[in-house]
Amino acid sequence: MTHTILVVEDVPAVRELLEITLKFKGYQVESASDGEEALRKIAAHRPDLIVTDILMPRLDGFSLAQRLRRDPQTRRLPIVFVSATYVAPEDKAFALHLGAVRFLEKPIDTEEFLLTVAEVLQEGLAPQTPPLDDETFYRGYAERLETKLRYKSAQIARLERLLPTLPETQRPAFASMLAEARRERQTIRQELEAIRQYFEAPSSGN
Repeated sequence: MTHTILVVEDVPAVRELLEITLKFKGYQVESASDGEEALRKIAAHRPDLIVTDILMPRLDGFSLAQRLRRDPQTRRLPIVFVSATYVAPEDKAFALHLGAVRFLEKPIDTEEFLLTVAEVLQEGLAPQTPPLDDETFYRGYAERLETKLRYKSAQIARLERLLPTLPETQRPAFASMLAEARRERQTIRQELEAIRQYFEAPSSGN
């Protein structure tokens, strides 16, 4: 039996690396650039495993996991999170509380990644655990986002101070880091705004 794995990652180079790594080991691989696309692909063809980034535009990994866990049809799909941003112990605890079966940090160690994938597929369906109610999810999610926003803002301030002092040969690499940090900060701000709108909206019984 050939297992199908859905890779959800918004950075094309990272997505391609994960795809190639898995295909080389004989897995059938589908991919999506964010959680919205992932949900459409899951509805069309149910994978055996989802490997997903967390920080993504539109629908990120945490929200994707929550949507999957709230749906009885997808509740037990195994989810492996991979992230370079959400790596604090509190982030990992929240991810596992959401129902993820594993959490891996970027940059990905190929051997560890493949071993984890093989173990998760051998274990089969994820444990039957009650999904978080929306309020608990959004409060925990907001805490994680606010922590990341503070971290990203501090990182950007450091890079902005450092960049003008660097030799010309080093500036492009650090300028690229600064651009990526600003992009990530903007994504986090958008996600926080969406959560604020959830709490400000009139109660709809969700």
